[in-house]
Amino acid sequence: MASEILDRYQALSSSSDRSNVTSVLNSIILAPPTTFNSTSRGDLIRLILEDLKSFGKGRLAGPGSATISTNAAKALLAVKTLGRDPSGSEVIAQVQNMTALLDFQSSLKDYPDAANEAIRCIANALLLVESARARFLSTDVNGPDVCVPLLDKASTPDQIFIISRVLFLACASGSHRIQHLVENKFNGRYLVDIITAKVDSLVIPAQTAAPMAREAMTDILKLAFYLLVHYPKLVETEPQVERKEGDGKVMGDFWNSRLDGFLGASIKVFLALSPMSPCPLAAPLTHAIHALISIPVSPALKPVWFPQPPSGRNSTSSSPKSSTPKRSSSVSSSRSASPARGSASPKPSTLERAISVLTRKSLSRPSSPTNPMIVVDKALELLDITLVRYFPGTIEVDDASVKQKVKEDGQDSLDDMVPPLAVLLSRLCIGDEGARARVRQFIAPDDLDRSSPLEKREDLLGRCLRLLGSVYHPRLKDAIGEMLFAMCDSNASTLSGLLGYGNVAGFLFNKGILSAPAASESTAPTTTATGEAINPITGTTQKPKSELPEMTDEEKEREMEKLLVLFDRLEKTGALPKDQNPIRKAIQEGKLPTS
Repeated sequence: MASEILDRYQALSSSSDRSNVTSVLNSIILAPPTTFNSTSRGDLIRLILEDLKSFGKGRLAGPGSATISTNAAKALLAVKTLGRDPSGSEVIAQVQNMTALLDFQSSLKDYPDAANEAIRCIANALLLVESARARFLSTDVNGPDVCVPLLDKASTPDQIFIISRVLFLACASGSHRIQHLVENKFNGRYLVDIITAKVDSLVIPAQTAAPMAREAMTDILKLAFYLLVHYPKLVETEPQVERKEGDGKVMGDFWNSRLDGFLGASIKVFLALSPMSPCPLAAPLTHAIHALISIPVSPALKPVWFPQPPSGRNSTSSSPKSSTPKRSSSVSSSRSASPARGSASPKPSTLERAISVLTRKSLSRPSSPTNPMIVVDKALELLDITLVRYFPGTIEVDDASVKQKVKEDGQDSLDDMVPPLAVLLSRLCIGDEGARARVRQFIAPDDLDRSSPLEKREDLLGRCLRLLGSVYHPRLKDAIGEMLFAMCDSNASTLSGLLGYGNVAGFLFNKGILSAPAASESTAPTTTATGEAINPITGTTQKPKSELPEMTDEEKEREMEKLLVLFDRLEKTGALPKDQNPIRKAIQEGKLPTS
């Protein structure tokens, strides 16, 4: 079969009937993948590329521009199809063939469908042949010198998508040519400026789900992220945090001002795109988050992170008390009376309703925000509705239904999806006092109802505290812990005082804090707004001993069960060694029943 197709193609000439040319090319395109071996596949690719080089004279020649356009596009589609097998991509990835495919951008510039197919051939080769990536960036091919100007001129999402993918895959080689990409001008423009312009042009198409717009946004943000991560490692950079001598460069801790333009573009995408349904966090929104966590919250960039309203214009106050964003409508905040006191909890609405509210907010936000904390607010809202989706009510975070729901949503794991959002909030808290207060007021506000266990709450605080004891989501657990720590001024005493030492003991133990921090170092309140004392272990209100009623045997048994659960959780998280668990000791010594 392969030899027959090869013979039919070789028998074509410039005088062949055009329908016969089309038929042969279609037989290559539609042939099953197993039809060709590596030899016949390579021979066909070389023959077709040679014919394309002498276009208008050989097998693919034909009368009129329409015939030229059709034959060229179909011939390159045949090359792309043959290149889907690694053996075919190995041939495409040869220097002379990649150079020829790039040259077609000029010779076929009047036939955009054909020109785009040429770039797709290269994209497949870079995906399947790792060595081709550095080769594409090398001076032998000079791929960026062709593709960056093409990206600058690209006017459709489809064009932006394929060119961005080629550049991203090439950069994944880790080549030093990344420095050339960032620092050199291409037709008078820097790559950073070109990327930010294309991101801006894709915002509205992505909002309206125009064809290929979200895919294009995803791949151009991948390219931006790769430059953000690797360029600072290659050049002189300014440290953004205090570091010990000899420490390596960590993402976001070093910065070069050449990349400044990426911040505004990434924020614009982050604010403009609404969460998806059923999974709130999906591309390209997730890629905007990845870009943001690689950019420092430094004094020079704070005006972009926290945009101030124009002078004289009415603006939303940035005071955390007066303008803290509202929690998702699908979550009961339990600020007033708690279920323990017999009051009815508000019935949670559906996730779709929460997403609908957030969608309207995203689409209605002005291009010049009047709320300096708008990025913080959006991040908090996203985290809230995402955790509502996967941990509804007071479900245990390691319940089997959680993994099943993640799988149904087409995601790999919560450990891959959610931590970057928590990391973004941590960086904002560490970098800005106002952001820190904003996050703290959202998660644990001053008027927080502390009459019932904090870890049992049906809101963001309760879900975060339950995640601190997770076994199946280790990265998410750590990211949430660091976010809570950052919102508490990175102070263990404040964290313990605000949320109760029992809830955060495991996290603090893993940070090397092996005992309860001194209360004197805490800035957390010791009483509620109504003057009730806060228990430093549970974070809930406690009555004076004189007011405590005599406990019945049934109540004592319930309290004992709570202690069993608490010490068991501390033991599982590693905060308490097995041989130091007082409940386990008492059972072993026969002082407590085993069941």
